[in-house]
Amino acid sequence: MANQAQTVSNWTPDRLPSLEGRAYIITGGNSGIGLEAAIMLAHAGGSVTLACRNAEKAATAAARVASETGHEPGIVILDLASMASIKRAADDVRTRHEKIDGLINNAGIMQTPQMKTEDGFELQFGSNHLGHFLWTGLLLDRVEAASGRVVTVSSIAHKFGQIYLDDLMLENGYTPTKAYGQSKLANLMFALELQRRLSAKGSPAQSMACHPGYTDTALQSTGPTGLWSFVYKFTNALVAQPAEKGAIPTVLAAAGDEARPGGYYGPTGWMDAGGPVGDAQIAGRALKEDVAAELWRRSEALVGLRMFAER
Repeated sequence: MANQAQTVSNWTPDRLPSLEGRAYIITGGNSGIGLEAAIMLAHAGGSVTLACRNAEKAATAAARVASETGHEPGIVILDLASMASIKRAADDVRTRHEKIDGLINNAGIMQTPQMKTEDGFELQFGSNHLGHFLWTGLLLDRVEAASGRVVTVSSIAHKFGQIYLDDLMLENGYTPTKAYGQSKLANLMFALELQRRLSAKGSPAQSMACHPGYTDTALQSTGPTGLWSFVYKFTNALVAQPAEKGAIPTVLAAAGDEARPGGYYGPTGWMDAGGPVGDAQIAGRALKEDVAAELWRRSEALVGLRMFAER
């Protein structure tokens, strides 16, 4: 297991600078760690936009952000399982924002039965990775205009994931856990490869990644079925930390002065499930640059978008 030099430890949101005048777009901001991160960023003065699939849930979340912080967030309707929706939502964001200080790729699904996105991609890989890949590509120039950050939420599950380059859609031997692990490893590899490409280009934008540890959110109740659904009812009650704590790594990566390009942040306690937030462990497989570069090329081909000239 590779480990970064420890430069951040026991980080808490009270260390945030003033975020007045800064814009943050959060996918999946209507619940869980996305909503809690939105509240923390808005408390510090940030202008927050919630990019959500369900308009009614987004409105409820926006009302909570406004009531708790005094800042009314924006809402963009976004379905990461639809490239058409992603393109419409990106166009919407571009009309509202010339600059984006933090593009937070937070939304995700977990351990779903085998299904496909609107465009025929395996649902977890398509939504968690490819959807955010396209979303980032369409808005990266706005992040660069702000010298801002792209933040991608991965998971401790990346340690158990593999990238199946010859079968990215897992048409042979699909399991919900296998698909989830691949998607979250892809998230982390994307974040690290994005930073390498930004650095090579001399871009002022930065890419960071984070994970929430084991956090009690709707993720465990809306995707898994069967035995996993049964298990999570107990582990969420006995082990999981609340969403407010799980959101701290996201806020650090998005707006903390201590965060650095290519950093990966999360809880540092037992098995990285909870505890003080700081530099998180990266599995060695996530650092394989040749695999990351090939995953990038295939992702570009799948979504039909070239983000950079080939390295």
